[in-house]
Amino acid sequence: MKNISQLSLVEVADMIRSRKLSSEEVTRACIERAQALQPKLNCFIALEVDDALAAARSADADLAKGVVRGPLHGVPLAHKDMYYRKGKISTCGSEIRRDWVADSDSTALARLRNAGAIQLGTLNMSQFALNPTGHNVHMGHCRNPWNTAYITGGSSSGSGASVAARIVFGALGSDTGGSIRLPASNCGVSGLRPTTGRISRHGAMPLSFSMDCVGPLARTVADCARLTGVMAGADPLDPTAAHEAVPAYEAELKAPVNGLKIGVPKGYFDHDVHRDVMKVMTECVAEFRSLGCDIVEVVMPELDSISAGFSVLMSAEAASVHAQWLRERPEDYMPQIRARLEMGIAGSAVDYLDALKMRGPALAEFCGSVFTKCDALLAPVASMPVPTIDETDVGDSERMGPVLGELTRFTRPLSYLGLPVLSVPAGFAGNGLPVGVQLVGRPFAEALLFRIGHAYQQATDWHTRAPTII
Repeated sequence: MKNISQLSLVEVADMIRSRKLSSEEVTRACIERAQALQPKLNCFIALEVDDALAAARSADADLAKGVVRGPLHGVPLAHKDMYYRKGKISTCGSEIRRDWVADSDSTALARLRNAGAIQLGTLNMSQFALNPTGHNVHMGHCRNPWNTAYITGGSSSGSGASVAARIVFGALGSDTGGSIRLPASNCGVSGLRPTTGRISRHGAMPLSFSMDCVGPLARTVADCARLTGVMAGADPLDPTAAHEAVPAYEAELKAPVNGLKIGVPKGYFDHDVHRDVMKVMTECVAEFRSLGCDIVEVVMPELDSISAGFSVLMSAEAASVHAQWLRERPEDYMPQIRARLEMGIAGSAVDYLDALKMRGPALAEFCGSVFTKCDALLAPVASMPVPTIDETDVGDSERMGPVLGELTRFTRPLSYLGLPVLSVPAGFAGNGLPVGVQLVGRPFAEALLFRIGHAYQQATDWHTRAPTII
């Protein structure tokens, strides 16, 4: 049998349910690994040892009585520290909320708990989810387990690092402009930014109400499918949660992919891309061709204005969330975070409304240009290999815009459009760090993306590669 830390979420869930492993045994293994690696990675904000072990014993007692809580029965997870649990501290990676206690439960966390999952603790993140690198001077920078000198990507830094380090079997992140996809790509794990509204955002710290998304990071696409199936669906506590029916994501994983059209972008996603990333893309395309997929070139519509629209919306909406704190506690923001929020305060209401109004027509144009020619679009997550912490420690200097802009160049437009995007590990760059690709689908096409991503992972082993530096 594999070492417990090498198992996927689906594998460990099935082994707990069949009583080949106990939840307590698995949870203890995760705790021991977390305690050993926390000094190197700083991926946890809080490790809840006693609560997790008590929950694991309860899960085992239920199984002994024949009671199965759900498809995650007894599985240890940990989550970005922006999901609220009544009576528990949720720092949101900030000094301002270091001791803030939530008075309600996140719907996403409640659904995971009701499906049997155990929460091992809360994970590090960029302050208020507003940084694509993972830097956090208040909580300490989270470190990439492949090489601790490199960024994890943000803002779901601890989620990417803890899953990649084989500490937990899955984690919630959030994605407004790339905050699931970047850590997934940089840390070599799978991650889903679902269609906007696919998963309830109730009880999650807001950043940009029109673009925030709740989504999973896990070791495999199949793991992400299971987690998404548990969380997705309408929620009376969140009027923006979609009422679209939730497919049986796992049941559809094994459907054939031969004959599906995979689009390779011509324009935007192939501009100024590092040779290491292009090499991974070329090899990925060849793998899909060998799976029987039809590879088609798709000319991209104009995306620079869409990217600009994202920046306008995100800045204004984030500034609205933080306006009072910015007035009362400006010194408690990292300089870069404060500078970005102040841009939103200084922005024009007309520009904001124009960016909001443009989204519907832009989505229609993108879908008409892209998804009439392919079933899913394949693109890099980032234009360059993972940079170091020092290289991206630019604060609010004049380099802030170019550095942050380049990191999110390929993720921002898709967030603005609200499309589902699945990030999967697809190789390594010359610096030894992982490189991910993103599969983009029509609204609510998560099942198709999971099917394609799963087929790719059945044919490759990138998702099984674990960091050896730790």
